[in-house]
Amino acid sequence: ESSMISRLLLFISSILFLSMSFLFCYTNSYLIPQSLIRRFLPMDSRSASSLVMSLRPDVAHKYHLPPWAEGKLTNLPKHGRLHLANLPTPLHAIGTSGITSVSKNKKDGEKKEILNRLEELDIKLYIKRDDATGGAELGGNKVRKLEFLLAEALAEGCDSVVTIGGEQSNHCRATASASRMVGLSPHLILRTQRAEPIHDKKDDIGWTGNILFDRMVGSTIYTCTPGEYGRLGSQKLVEGVCKYLQRHEKASRNPYPIPVGGSNGVGSWGYINAVDELMEQLASINNGNSTKKEEKLTFDHVVFATGSGGTATGIALGMSLAYGSLGDGHPATKGQPAPKLHAVGVCDNPEYFYKTMTHLAQDMGLSVPLSTYIDENDTTSAVERFVRDSVTVHHGKGRGYALSTDEELDFITQFSLETGIVLDPVYSGKALYHFVTEVLGKDPESYRGSSILFWHTGGALGMYEKGNDLLGRLKHMSSVKRIDAYGTKGASDGSNIVQIIT
Repeated sequence: ESSMISRLLLFISSILFLSMSFLFCYTNSYLIPQSLIRRFLPMDSRSASSLVMSLRPDVAHKYHLPPWAEGKLTNLPKHGRLHLANLPTPLHAIGTSGITSVSKNKKDGEKKEILNRLEELDIKLYIKRDDATGGAELGGNKVRKLEFLLAEALAEGCDSVVTIGGEQSNHCRATASASRMVGLSPHLILRTQRAEPIHDKKDDIGWTGNILFDRMVGSTIYTCTPGEYGRLGSQKLVEGVCKYLQRHEKASRNPYPIPVGGSNGVGSWGYINAVDELMEQLASINNGNSTKKEEKLTFDHVVFATGSGGTATGIALGMSLAYGSLGDGHPATKGQPAPKLHAVGVCDNPEYFYKTMTHLAQDMGLSVPLSTYIDENDTTSAVERFVRDSVTVHHGKGRGYALSTDEELDFITQFSLETGIVLDPVYSGKALYHFVTEVLGKDPESYRGSSILFWHTGGALGMYEKGNDLLGRLKHMSSVKRIDAYGTKGASDGSNIVQIIT
């Protein structure tokens, strides 16, 4: 009898040991490739695994290249990635609207409604909500890049981070918060017209929008003028602050430099990962519709903003490879034509972005067949030809970087009224405005009946700086009324007093 009990206890112990071993391996991405997790585990289980891994934001996990990119992108991130973002971000279908225009410049009889205009062309609009990646501190596209960049910073034993951007930089705000989360001190170089007045104590950097969050996490802020930025370049400014810290700051002797926008060969992997996420969403949606009469979800066009080029590079390379441009694509795209990709530049010109994206693609180790992507009569490299074939870059900066026209602000406020989704004035608002009014607007029939995905890259905190410009529009679209709780104020027709019975 004791022998049987011993065997039973040994059997139970073995089962427990095997279960715990599997659980350990399952929650550790170094030991089980993500491709196997995707293949054999249900979505709910994968989500649970991500939750376990994300308990420690400062712990890096090995990055596993999506199968559709194997052999095509060869310079993998050596130090894996952190789990900082709330992923996957939602994929929303946007309905039509009968709401009238909020434009102050509306002419009698002129139709301004955005979604009704799309409905007339039988266009289906979807939005990938990367504005929802990480709350107010981390939200937007930048945190996807920071998962890879800060993993490298920690692996190299850095104690601080130095980066650069505009006065209301979303990238700087996300970098500052993410750095604090993983134990690094943030140092931010902000480009501002007010650099001299701030230095002379005639002005203050303030607490508006992104700057509030920069300061809430204790960032050290350095200012430079647009002229200094233009003459020296962002890289020299970042290098200069890094050298200063190494000489003068005991607590920041080993700073990690991050380029403007987090756009380099490491950060751009964030959007290879994002494309794989989108492919998994498409697979899940279409598999769920496989027994129904509904059409499979496909995209004819994918639209996104580009400012420093990293997000655009990741999306362009990822979508091209996932749709089988250099071999087998993702199973979700089987039998589907690749969508046309539209990157809307919010600064610089299209040629600048093609060159930047080519450089980043080379840094990521993009391998393309020379026989397919080179022409003896064309001096363009094979990688650059692949980039140019993959994406069309549009000139959409308007008045300039972070400068808004009345038409852009009308569009942003109208879109928020119709959809409940706020676009920022620097990136996503400019990009969608330009695409709808200029690209689609100039040749609407070529887009009739199409399905368009807009990749929202966040940045709503930048709206705070536009408060004065928005004031007239907000008064027009959002009224404020006083409740007459006791019936003593004598309300009349047209009054902003509302009488209620108490």
